[in-house]
Amino acid sequence: MHIEELDVADSFMIDQKIYPDMRGLFLEPFSQPAFRKAVGHPLWVAQVNCSWSYRGTIRGLHVVGLPGQARYFNCAHGAMLCVVLDTRIGSPTYGEHIAVELTAESRRALYVAEGLAAGFLALTKEVTVWYLCSSLYSPSTTVSINPLDPELNVPWPREHEFILSDMDRTAPSLREAEERGLLPLYRDCQARYAELNATADACP
Repeated sequence: MHIEELDVADSFMIDQKIYPDMRGLFLEPFSQPAFRKAVGHPLWVAQVNCSWSYRGTIRGLHVVGLPGQARYFNCAHGAMLCVVLDTRIGSPTYGEHIAVELTAESRRALYVAEGLAAGFLALTKEVTVWYLCSSLYSPSTTVSINPLDPELNVPWPREHEFILSDMDRTAPSLREAEERGLLPLYRDCQARYAELNATADACP
């Protein structure tokens, strides 16, 4: 397993070691020791989500207010374009995003820390995504950022007819979310990461 930090700090790409043979293949989608070594703290899993989507579906962009929710994405079937947006006010990369493709074939995974927004587009006819979450779903503290906000200029492939929930379609732009005081502060996120790093020794 190889884990590398991406251009938006505190997001990481995870490349898996795949073992194919005559029966199929085997891999280890998540390793706590490898994760902790790369990120600096363990991932405490409170909930595992699984979604099935039609081609063109966009889910997100979503961020959870602090203490937040870290997410570890993996594509089980099909292909998806996953976008991470830095929504931490005061961050050196605030407002910037990265877009990475996750596929069932590559088996790559993506980790997104607390304070970052994430969402994805289903690229193939059907897509199944599962993701580990560090906290339980909290609708009262979940903030949606409109994934089609033109100021973000997210590179969603335009050959798709997008399918969005009403919540995501009518979500505020990043600028509007900031003006409404909905977004986390970078300094508070840094304090949260330091708190998590202090728990590293408590994890086996």
